[in-house]
Amino acid sequence: QVQLVESGGGLVQAGGSLRLSCAASGIIFSYNVMGWYRQANGKQRELVATITSGGRTTYADSMKGRFTISRDNAKNTVYLQMNSLKPEDTAVYYCNVERPGTSYIYWGQGTQVTVSS
Repeated sequence: QVQLVESGGGLVQAGGSLRLSCAASGIIFSYNVMGWYRQANGKQRELVATITSGGRTTYADSMKGRFTISRDNAKNTVYLQMNSLKPEDTAVYYCNVERPGTSYIYWGQGTQVTVSS
């Protein structure tokens, strides 16, 4: 079993910044992919960014240049630095950990990010 606990969400004005954290505990394999996804009201969950345990990153096009994903493997923690936030970034942000091609995939409970105009 794996537990993921997100933190760092909140209310911020447009143009501001937030840093999300997600700490994983339990059975953590040395190779995994950790990621951030988000879901706005009435919309499907969408990819924000992912990072492998080796440090390879991927981003959704709309987040490139504004968001930065990073991780601390020693702490099994993934971070999401969000800059130049826009009202359309308002959503619940979820972190996950997975091993692609396997049934090993776990999600956090989500953290609300609200960007006011």
